[in-house]
Order: sequence, then C-alpha cells, then structure tokens
Amino acid sequence: MKKIELYTDGACSGNPGPGGWGCILRYGETEKELSGGEIHTTNNRMELTAVIKGLEALKEPCAVELYSDSKYVTDALSKGWAASWRKRGWVKGDKAPALNPDLWETLLNLSATHSVTVHWVRGHADNQYNNRCDSLAVAAVPHQY
Repeated sequence: MKKIELYTDGACSGNPGPGGWGCILRYGETEKELSGGEIHTTNNRMELTAVIKGLEALKEPCAVELYSDSKYVTDALSKGWAASWRKRGWVKGDKAPALNPDLWETLLNLSATHSVTVHWVRGHADNQYNNRCDSLAVAAVPHQY
C-alpha cells in the first residue's frame, strides 16, 4: 500500500455561512493541493468535506496518515463515535441526532477502503501543512458581492 499524508482544514465565514475547505496530499516528494467552497454551510461540514475530498482523490487503497485540527473529525473517527452513530441510525449516545450523517456515511465508507490513522494537530500553530490548508480553505470561501 502506498503511504500518503493527508492534511485537511475547513473554514466558515459565520457558522452557518459561506465556507471553504482545503487539503494537501503528500506522497514522497509529490504534493497535491485541493480546495473548494459552498455558499451555505457550517465549519464542521467543511472540515468533513476536506477529508472526504482528499480520500476521494486517491486512485487505489492507501495507508493514510490523516492530520486535522478538528476534534470533531479526529475524535469521531479515532474513538469510534461516528461508527456508533451509524449503528444506532445516526443517533448519538445521548439520544440526540448525529449531525451531518450524509458526510459521515461517505467518510466512513472511504475510511473502510483505506487504512486511515488519525492525528490531531493544533490549528494555527507550527504545522506548515495545516497552516497551508487553512489558507486554502479561507481562500475558497465564496464571497457574495
């Protein structure tokens, strides 16, 4: 399996509001940057979308080291929360509905294709790739004039 590093970030101007996402895929010396945005979304949806778009860009099953500054994403994956929500019909342990089940379903399916190891990184700190993803996400936020 190819070993890939995937760095991701999401941004939102207002929450909800216009938002953007960015990700960087690294394989050896090769890097690929992806980004996009939506007119009406939330920060968490953009965080999830960044991971999804990064995984969707892979053409074969890979060993992915995922780096995100979103505890929502990292904890739900690494602690098995998202898988539990799905088992319970997108209901959390406190009986409240799980948010963003459409994106979580896609992400869990992609995670089953790849071997994903999740790493939380501090946002807006010293990780150059996380900072670059933040710049990509902010630049991708649609601006209405």
